[in-house]
Amino acid sequence: MSSLASWCYRRRGTVLAAWVTVLVALVLAVVTAGTSFTTVADLPDSESATAYELLAEMGQGSGTAQGRVVWHADGVAIDAPSVQAEVAAMLDEVAALPGVEAVVSPYTDAGAGQLNATVGTAFATVVATDAVDVAEVRAITDAYDSAVLEVAAGGQALSELPSPSHGMEVVGILAAFALLFAMFRSWWAAVLPIATGVTGVGVSLLGVMLLSHVMDLDSTSLTMGALIGLGVGIDYALFIVNRFRTALTAGAAVSDAVRQAVSTSGRAVVLAGLTVIVALLGMAVVGLGVLTGMGQAAALTVLLTVLAAITLLPALLGALGHRVLSKRQRAERAGAEQVAGRAGRPRSASRWALRVQRSPRVLAVAAIGVLVVLALPATSMRVGSSDATSDPVGSPTREYADLVGPAFGAGLDATLVLAAEIPDAAAAAAFDALVGDLPSVPGVASVVAAPVQPGRTVALAAVTPTTSAQTRATQDLVDTLRSEVIPAAEQGSALQVYVGGETATNIDLSEALMGRLPLYLALVALLGFLLLSVAFRSVLVPLVGALSNLATIAVGLGVITALFQFGWAGHVLGVGDAAPTMYIVPVILVGVVFGLSMDYQVFLVSRMHEEWTRTHDNGRAIRVGTTETARVIATAATIMLAVFASFSFGGERIVSAIGLGLGAAVLVDAFVVRLTLVPALMRLIGDRNWAYPRWADRITPHVSVEGADSDAAGPGAAAVDTRVLEHVGTGTDGRE
Repeated sequence: MSSLASWCYRRRGTVLAAWVTVLVALVLAVVTAGTSFTTVADLPDSESATAYELLAEMGQGSGTAQGRVVWHADGVAIDAPSVQAEVAAMLDEVAALPGVEAVVSPYTDAGAGQLNATVGTAFATVVATDAVDVAEVRAITDAYDSAVLEVAAGGQALSELPSPSHGMEVVGILAAFALLFAMFRSWWAAVLPIATGVTGVGVSLLGVMLLSHVMDLDSTSLTMGALIGLGVGIDYALFIVNRFRTALTAGAAVSDAVRQAVSTSGRAVVLAGLTVIVALLGMAVVGLGVLTGMGQAAALTVLLTVLAAITLLPALLGALGHRVLSKRQRAERAGAEQVAGRAGRPRSASRWALRVQRSPRVLAVAAIGVLVVLALPATSMRVGSSDATSDPVGSPTREYADLVGPAFGAGLDATLVLAAEIPDAAAAAAFDALVGDLPSVPGVASVVAAPVQPGRTVALAAVTPTTSAQTRATQDLVDTLRSEVIPAAEQGSALQVYVGGETATNIDLSEALMGRLPLYLALVALLGFLLLSVAFRSVLVPLVGALSNLATIAVGLGVITALFQFGWAGHVLGVGDAAPTMYIVPVILVGVVFGLSMDYQVFLVSRMHEEWTRTHDNGRAIRVGTTETARVIATAATIMLAVFASFSFGGERIVSAIGLGLGAAVLVDAFVVRLTLVPALMRLIGDRNWAYPRWADRITPHVSVEGADSDAAGPGAAAVDTRVLEHVGTGTDGRE
């Protein structure tokens, strides 16, 4: 790392030119080749997957889906000639759109049952392919919306995700700049972390766009990459800039300061980035293509932000030199005063470190209490998919749900498909008996069975629940059908019935992902533990880190549950009412939070370990490590909160949940876990923190997080802290 830092400093013009060249080349490549994002629809082995296979055998999996155009007449009968004429004109326009294969009007024999004269509402069924432009359908229905007719479109074929509000991330970046300037009191020092992070993210996102031609990547990979990359990229650069400034104020030359910063904080950045990358790539164990692609894209983003931090940033630091210091610091350095005039006054970080030393048990219990309270809602978390009934009031999908629900039932768009194998007459008779019994099952609104074609061995039936897709009652209905009703009907025959459809598929996905979540969590925890064990030659420090990371993850899940499932913040964020937690959210949060928590553990403990290596005084190591990293960790976490939270106001429920969950988890992790709980526990453990079995020491490689320059960088970095600690007391018991 020292050689790399020196080379980047000496060849800073070359490094800057290389990054600019790569950025420009990638832009030209993307402009030329475009993107080829695809939505990966692979499903885990489940009943719904088998049902889709049977549908494909019957030619039902042709890529078409059903949607609905619904209207409500006010002040006139729903079947009045004037209404019928106006609706016929509207439906003709919809039928003429590309991608629309059929439109079934309620005013025809085929549309019987699509009109409710009592409440004055009717709907037309629209069969469409993926080629249909939902915006064009909505433009037509909006044109016919009047004082007499209230018109809306929705359903599977005519639903679309809310358009993201682009540009909100700029607010997060501006907030990050304000925090950095408040910390550094230097324009250049505040700009550098942002410039480094944005450059790394920009290059990586362009690379992801090109990789979409050779890998199955969803377009949401860009949003996830930007969200994670900006947060970690700015933070990684922040730690290196802070160490560079510390070295300069201690009297080091610019070249030496660059080398010291990269050899110490740069090594910690590499290790921290590696833990995040491992956690992101570990999403592959979940077995869902869309998550695997997201993890790979985000891992690439983290890799390139780390690369920018240890190559581009040293070049920029070398070019700017002392301009990254504040005016006061430059003046003090010029007068050889450094910070001696302020050395005798203890900083707030020093006072906090000593308070933790004096009352480790009290603060540890208090920190654990805070974590328990914030994590408690996670015990009520229900994983599933939201539907239109929880969309924001006034949105097109919510207007559609509010029209359809009162007239035709909330479960109209939650239809379950029963796909049955009927190899013989007895099985066919058993299926007919099942269809006849289903209307009496609690939670079933209606059942429609398709005629069995001659020579076919597959039969279909559509079951409409009384409740919407996101409710617990609909999930319970699926479980009842699979565990009780269908097995009873199959008994004594060769009949095999599988429950499928979009609603059942979402339930199966949720159960599959949550079933594999413990394996994923165990994997990343084990890998993180091993990485930190090798880095710090310790067992207890990585163990404390791993267990506290699990607590942070629980906090993130608790915050998401409270804000989105309980609905405490849905209206504020513009994402709608209370709804289950989308199944991909816990998986992403587990991976990212574990990696980011490890980041702060690495930065905190690496400074403690540096001091322990020099003094073998556990109390002093904890005190110095906490004191010298508290401010930068607190600032870094606040920056991450600002960046992550900025993504939460884009109107997308999943992105909002991930953004706020990550932001809250990182903030709590920094202030409650890393700066309170971990130092308190390490104080209580004592010198055993740094114990490492001899057999393990022999078989594991020696990796120095602090680097060969730690001794050189350390005294200068710790000089101010030493004088402060001497002022307030430096005994190992932490007493004044």
